[in-house]
Amino acid sequence: MKVAFTSDNIAGASDSVMAAIIAANQGDTMPYGNDDYTAQVTSMFAELFECDVDVFLVSTGTAANVLSLSAMTPPWGSVLCHSESHLLNDESSAPEFYTNGARLIGIEGADAKIDPIALKHSIHQKLGDVHSCQPSAVSISQVTEVGSLYSLGEIRAITDVAKSMNLPVHMDGARFANALVSLGCTPAEMTWKAGVDILSFGATKNGVMAAEAIVVFNKSLAKDLGFLRKRGGHLHSKMRLLASQMIAYLTDELWRINAEHANSMMALLQDGLKTVPGVTINTPAQANMLFCTLPTPMIEHLLAGGYAFYTGRWAEGVIRLVTSFRTPKEGVEAFIESARNFAEKNV
Repeated sequence: MKVAFTSDNIAGASDSVMAAIIAANQGDTMPYGNDDYTAQVTSMFAELFECDVDVFLVSTGTAANVLSLSAMTPPWGSVLCHSESHLLNDESSAPEFYTNGARLIGIEGADAKIDPIALKHSIHQKLGDVHSCQPSAVSISQVTEVGSLYSLGEIRAITDVAKSMNLPVHMDGARFANALVSLGCTPAEMTWKAGVDILSFGATKNGVMAAEAIVVFNKSLAKDLGFLRKRGGHLHSKMRLLASQMIAYLTDELWRINAEHANSMMALLQDGLKTVPGVTINTPAQANMLFCTLPTPMIEHLLAGGYAFYTGRWAEGVIRLVTSFRTPKEGVEAFIESARNFAEKNV
């Protein structure tokens, strides 16, 4: 059974999400978020995070990230993020465009996680110097770009540094659910209780068709977001069709069920690859993404066998494997077996 491990974006939407869209499509309702569906989403997020929140629905993760930043930094400011972060490397120039020119500054740290000491050093560098961008916000990714996770203590270490200089903190939660079930904590514990001010709550990678949420815990940062979203072209007129997706996603913990499956398939995949001669696990997967190094002939064998994954973007032999809520167990086992069979004959 051949499967693709290129991305969790390749999976479609959960059946209940599609059914919710069809149901919301019936009849008429007020546009631009002035509807019962959107109000219900806000209430559901408040319950999920155990606090009063402001919620702004958008249809892409890029929009969620860059609109969040636009509410946190002036054009002359800088956003401090990891040098390997999605924000810095894979959002094109959208952050600069939406913030009217604010600069992204890459901070180093092992496993694509910001080092608090390096962050503190960067914040204090040329502080108050009119010739330099001034630090205005901090952004962390949960899950990171290499598949690692910030522990709750590591999140707090970052936010403590940021708050000591009155900098707001954003969390890019494109794979928020995958991180949450892996850590075994509550949504509140991984966000506002740990010092996070704004969250990009990802859902599209985990079973939604096209809906993401900007969840604002720090109310002072929400006052301009409605205008920023409209100015940026992300205020949907038929908002109920986005809201209906998110309602289905949050109902009966679909978000958790989908993430648990994706994570369990990655655990199965990683455990199996560890036993294959010639395979090296780079950063151990903590959620649903894994980077590992394979002999080039093995990579060619797997690709020729119909399996799909990203390679050739990093060092020689490095591949990225990502599982989704629809990744079949049989496909994972077949991939491992194919790699093992090749190794036994050639490595």
